[in-house]
Amino acid sequence: MATAVTATGVSVTACNSNTSCELKAGEILHTVAFSLKHEAESEASNRFLADGKQILSAIPVVKNFQVFRQTSPKCDFHFGFSMVFKNRKDFETYNNYPDHVAFVSKRWETEVSGFQETDYEAL
Repeated sequence: MATAVTATGVSVTACNSNTSCELKAGEILHTVAFSLKHEAESEASNRFLADGKQILSAIPVVKNFQVFRQTSPKCDFHFGFSMVFKNRKDFETYNNYPDHVAFVSKRWETEVSGFQETDYEAL
């Protein structure tokens, strides 16, 4: 597993091979692309990304939490979070977990200017 540190100081892990990254049957890949109200390279943006990683990756049902910077000119969003859940029950546990609910109400709703959430299951 390789680890890189982004320009914002947030570490991102990547898989060593395609097979180690594939979703298993029943797993859910939860992704969200978003932009912040803060400037992209600001201390406030860096703090939001680092806090998001720290808080959300600590939720017991979250696997492989990652933070991304958008690079495509085809997308208006600047950042992304992704994570994997073992099954639908774990995904629902995450959605209702007090730390997730608090992060959404205290940080997401006040600091995010727009987002697109997408959830996937393997075919």
